[in-house]
Amino acid sequence: MKLSAVIEGLVEERGLDKEEVVSVVCSGVLAAFQKKYPDVELKAIYNHKIGEVELFATKTVVSSVHDSAKEVSLRKAKVLDPKIRVGDVISVPFEEGKIGRIEILTAKQFIANKIRGLEQGATYKDYIDKKGMIVSGIVHKKERAGFVVKLGDVMALLPQGGMIPQEPLRVGHPVRALLKDVLPVARGDYQLFLDRASAEFVKKLLEIEIPEVFEGIVEIKKIVRIAGYKTKIVVASNSKEIDPVGTCVGVGGSRIKPILRELGQEKIDLIEWSDSQEDLVAESLKPAEVDKVEILDNKKAAVWLAQDQRSLAIGKMGQNILLASRLVGLEIQLQDVVSEEAVEKHNLEDDE
Repeated sequence: MKLSAVIEGLVEERGLDKEEVVSVVCSGVLAAFQKKYPDVELKAIYNHKIGEVELFATKTVVSSVHDSAKEVSLRKAKVLDPKIRVGDVISVPFEEGKIGRIEILTAKQFIANKIRGLEQGATYKDYIDKKGMIVSGIVHKKERAGFVVKLGDVMALLPQGGMIPQEPLRVGHPVRALLKDVLPVARGDYQLFLDRASAEFVKKLLEIEIPEVFEGIVEIKKIVRIAGYKTKIVVASNSKEIDPVGTCVGVGGSRIKPILRELGQEKIDLIEWSDSQEDLVAESLKPAEVDKVEILDNKKAAVWLAQDQRSLAIGKMGQNILLASRLVGLEIQLQDVVSEEAVEKHNLEDDE
């Protein structure tokens, strides 16, 4: 196979720049010959007409040759350039030797590494502007580190830490994820790293599904998430005519349902923004119903609620109250509301 066919194949199959590929191939061939003939000053030039790399040696023109590696006779030089004179420097075709198996392997390794570098540069250029956006791909295979996702012709890694716990990803099935990181040079086998477990992923889903969020009419003030359990989102409207929570939910849940399907069993609590910290704390503890909130020294919030609401406020393994605390930036302390019947009973016991 001609070298030109190899170059054209790399250009077409991998989407590389032809001149860059030619330069890499020339450099690889030159490196191999230079290793075997270190005393000769060589240069490699790609001949587009014949589709091959040609080697030339830089030599000084002399009347009598003493060092063939560095000198060429005036007679031979005049064949190439009739105006040449003794003392001039000229490039002559290098035909003195060949390279062996070791040098060929060196050339192949050099070219392979450089081509990989070109591919990584092209991938970085194609995807760097998409960083922080949601991309769609096909689950390609499962590895110990996570799932490999095919994005067009490029493989990306969805690591274990970026996955929603217990989600059933299947090879060959489509998947959407946040393009979390794009590296100029691959780490391991991958340059592109995906994420489905962050709050940012849910935020981007809201922007895709809800035009008012994308346009900034409905603003996401804060969003916190425990992937696989629940996401809490504070939303505000920049228009008096628009209800931010209702807009995000949609008629009959039409807008929020696609997001919930994307997240599997995960729940979403939408909370309307308020200038009152007390109101925000009360709403952050959804689905629990709160009786009273008191802000203590801007670091803590005391919350009174009925006994039967405590488990709702705390949530599974304390996750609901943890998310609420993160959402409002305060340590939430639950206090019991004492019923009127309990107070009367306590007073009667005291009278006795």
